[in-house]
Amino acid sequence: MITDQELDILINELYESYGYDFSGYSKASFKRRVDRLYQLDGFTNFQSFLSKIIDDSDYFSRMVEEITVNITEMFRDPHFYRILRTEILPVLATKPFIRIWHAGCSTGEEVYSVAILLKEANLLEKALLYATDISPPVLEVARKGVFPLRMMKQYSENYMASGGKKDFSHYYTANYGLAKFGEDLSSRMVFSQHNLVSDRSFNEFDLILCRNVLIYFDKELQERALHLFDDSLAKLGYLALGTKETIKFTSMQKRYKQLEKEKIWRKTH
Repeated sequence: MITDQELDILINELYESYGYDFSGYSKASFKRRVDRLYQLDGFTNFQSFLSKIIDDSDYFSRMVEEITVNITEMFRDPHFYRILRTEILPVLATKPFIRIWHAGCSTGEEVYSVAILLKEANLLEKALLYATDISPPVLEVARKGVFPLRMMKQYSENYMASGGKKDFSHYYTANYGLAKFGEDLSSRMVFSQHNLVSDRSFNEFDLILCRNVLIYFDKELQERALHLFDDSLAKLGYLALGTKETIKFTSMQKRYKQLEKEKIWRKTH
């Protein structure tokens, strides 16, 4: 276990050496994940742990992956996807082109889920899905669109519960215990590295999804990320957050109207 003082040294060194700013992450969550990595890889001395991170960029990448990983699955919270399917996509369908941003996309299950919804609504060809994450290794997984075949039963059940009508296996090819999703889906996706802490807005979007990422940030960083989304969202665009996340009690609350029963807000002005 590392001390709070050592944690502060680590955060400072990561910023100095790599430009990654973890200072706004929830201290308890960040410390828990660093401690897990420290123990998992058999370190008994903080200095050797720090040296390994600073001197070995591959190990640094592993650390970022371990610390920023979010548990995700396709069509997670099926009711959320049902609302997207029945209430939001019909509104977006009136636009000549649809831009969607998945912020903190992790390994991409959510991106492929939304692409399937768009395909079933005959909107995929006029949509672009921008998927960003701080971690290059998880972006590489997302880009490939290959997931464990053993997860498909759960994903199929989620898909059906979200209002899906097709045989879910229609969307992937099974091979050697893996499921590869079709290039008709991935061809409408743009994957790139983006840090919600330090990077700026890069486009105007009709829908932004950042679900179960802000819970790892402290209040100040949450506010900063929410203002980034506000700057990036078109008027009358939608912002979707995780079940434990909200824009209530923020300065931007008055410009948004929440949809009933879901953590989705529409920008009114």
